[in-house]
Amino acid sequence: MGSWAHIAAVAFVCLATLGVGAIGLRLSRTTSDFYVASRAITPRWNASAIGGEYLSGASFLGVAGLVLAFGTDMLWYPVGYTAGYLVLLVLVAAPLRRSGAYTLPDFAEIRLRSPVVRRAASLLVVGIGWLYLLPQFQGAGLALGTATGAPPWVGALVVAVVVVAGVVAGGMRSITFVQAFQYWLKLTAISLPVVLLLVVWRSDGAPDPAALAPADWAQPLSGTGDHQVYRTYSLLLALLFGTMGLPHVLVRFYTNPDGRAARRTVAVVIGLLGAFYLFPPIYGALGRVYAPDLLASGRTDAVVLLLPERMLGQPWGTLVSALLMAGAFAAFLSTSSGLTVSVAGVLSQDILRGRLHASVPGFRVAAVLAVTLPAALSLVAARRDIADTVGLAFAVAASTFCPLLVLGIWWRRLTQAGALAGLVVGGGTASLAVLLTMTGAVSDGLPAAMLAQPAAWSVPLAFAVMVAVSLATPWTTPSGVTPIMVRLHAPEALDLNRGEARPLLRRGERS
Repeated sequence: MGSWAHIAAVAFVCLATLGVGAIGLRLSRTTSDFYVASRAITPRWNASAIGGEYLSGASFLGVAGLVLAFGTDMLWYPVGYTAGYLVLLVLVAAPLRRSGAYTLPDFAEIRLRSPVVRRAASLLVVGIGWLYLLPQFQGAGLALGTATGAPPWVGALVVAVVVVAGVVAGGMRSITFVQAFQYWLKLTAISLPVVLLLVVWRSDGAPDPAALAPADWAQPLSGTGDHQVYRTYSLLLALLFGTMGLPHVLVRFYTNPDGRAARRTVAVVIGLLGAFYLFPPIYGALGRVYAPDLLASGRTDAVVLLLPERMLGQPWGTLVSALLMAGAFAAFLSTSSGLTVSVAGVLSQDILRGRLHASVPGFRVAAVLAVTLPAALSLVAARRDIADTVGLAFAVAASTFCPLLVLGIWWRRLTQAGALAGLVVGGGTASLAVLLTMTGAVSDGLPAAMLAQPAAWSVPLAFAVMVAVSLATPWTTPSGVTPIMVRLHAPEALDLNRGEARPLLRRGERS
């Protein structure tokens, strides 16, 4: 019964995803619909959609697994995931929307008038997107395998097929409806079982809270491995500043009607994320009492799915576990959909330009390509904790797009040479750290800690290089900086003859 219940839950989520996406398909008619939903998404809808795509498998399964394995220090993950939107709200959201761009490379070209900087940004968008997609496919394989015994490739294939079908059908317009639906499904799936589990915990005599938080893993900054203080604060920097550099998050702000709506969207997102993150740590804490064997076997990411059957028995345990399986697959599907749209947009406009056109057919081909490589890699790459791998993607984003956006929006002296140098140095060092960490080339001491959590040194380095090279190369300052800065910061009510981004108009964009 258990396997069939879980398979039915996965089938329901997949069919519901395709069904809701069909609504968007009926509304998607233009290229603008596919890329930015014609910039007509209201703050509440957009906030739900952002919550849907942002709450990935790392949030639904990974946070609980980390709390089970390492304790309360791992609460820095949900704190960082949520607080990053405060930084985004203050520094980036409204000016980015006012830029009129479709993608991060569009913003880079609008602000710096440099095709070279645009190409560098395009490569980074694809790299970050693929690095973020990899754990989604691995997590799907883990979740389906845990519940049904299916091989890992089955879960990855299911997610890949459903995501491609949804994205190529309706683009951004379609997945906006899908992701908003999936946020509320995830919140329901993660919250309702907690009530039942806490009732059982109380009926079992409510074990001493010390059993849920023993002294050896309740110490501040204890974490895991060497140099815990460094690891904790570097992680927090990556999450705080990496949020503003995640392509699949930023592309959603281009769908708002104006900058004011973008700010309101961020404010609602913070509330939605805060509500969700109340629940995953409870699963990890209860897992210390009812599922300690998962810690010994290294299957900590499975605690959310396995805990109900340990605590509730049959048939309620299986039914509740199936509900959680539905929420987990909603997390994989929604995040993968957002990443696929952001990567496909860049592939069709920049990387494969000349072979694919910035059009609906070109976007659809690019969406297939955007999914294929990370899905294949997920089957051969060594599996790490889901949240840990996502943290590395945050570190790369924080080391590249964060300085580009902050300096590009707030410092008029940023030059083409400075931006390019910062992207190369920040992206190169952070990517090298990710590669060495994932391959296990360095495993001990401070070097291992610095590579595992590079943001503490890679982010300041990227900022320093951008500023220093910009000051040394004033002759590469882009033309027309003043009108661009006015456009980014002036309220829309002033009517500065806003329109679509110039690079897109030059490519014959029609909405």
